[in-house]
Amino acid sequence: MDTLSLIKQPIETELGDFIELFNHALDHEDGLLQTVLNHIKQRAGKRMRPILILLVAKNFGQVSSVTQHAAVGLELLHTASLVHDDVVDEAAERRGQASVNADYDNKVAVLVGDYVLSTALLHVSYTHSEIIVRRLAELGRTLSDGEILQLANIQSKKVTEEVYYKIIERKTAALFEACAAIGAESSGATEEEVEAARLFGKNLGIVFQIRDDIFDYYDSEAEIGKPTGNDLAEGKLTLPIIYALNSTENEEMNALARKVKAHDVTREEIEKLVAFAKDNGGIEYAERRMWDFHAEAQSFIDTYVKDESVRTSLQTYLDYVIKRNK
Repeated sequence: MDTLSLIKQPIETELGDFIELFNHALDHEDGLLQTVLNHIKQRAGKRMRPILILLVAKNFGQVSSVTQHAAVGLELLHTASLVHDDVVDEAAERRGQASVNADYDNKVAVLVGDYVLSTALLHVSYTHSEIIVRRLAELGRTLSDGEILQLANIQSKKVTEEVYYKIIERKTAALFEACAAIGAESSGATEEEVEAARLFGKNLGIVFQIRDDIFDYYDSEAEIGKPTGNDLAEGKLTLPIIYALNSTENEEMNALARKVKAHDVTREEIEKLVAFAKDNGGIEYAERRMWDFHAEAQSFIDTYVKDESVRTSLQTYLDYVIKRNK
């Protein structure tokens, strides 16, 4: 059995129900809107976030209609944020597939993103849970906050790990954090259990993002869907280069880092920075930090996950996030 099948095993039926509900949420009778929504459906990916919601819910009780509508609402919110991010970033692709704004235009992308966001709010309202509605609203604010912080950081001359973690906590980690907390709340977990699940999701999300950032230092565009140094080309300094810059205080490389932030860097200069990060322990440091957060996430599984099948799935999930190659 492959890794993803093993992860899904305890919630296979529930995941099928989620996919049906999610796809139905993106059905519409209008021609252009339906065409764009179909385009979005085709970019579904591995469903890692809804899988997490369903697994955590199953760990603390049952996957209910509250769980399902919350999962659909959260996944739709995430989907809308990606559509809008591609407009902001002027991105032509996402994970190797054409973005909505590339296939259509910015106006269509923004309006469809708004439609998907409104559909997310509709589904989360079906939970009739004030705390879940509040969590989704807070997530929307946090994701926007993260994007704005990232834009502001590009303008700043400072290069710090502190800001790096603030950004990924408000972006990737916030999504996993909300998934785990909402999954626990939807199945009647105690406040202590919800908080433990939330921290598990946060640590899991940080691991996920650091692993994603490390990919950017290797030439595997066909496998991963983004070329080497793509983050640097977009003005983003991630953990490997931040560590290398701060541990060596190399003025030439710091000057190149400032050019990255100013969007004034050449492909040759990006290659120099990538090599510099590798040669000065940036990858090894990022991997060590990733395993630190993995250990924090592991403590949740060891303490709060009692069902054997769910434990196996969540353990495989956590290990997959840190060991994946794309």
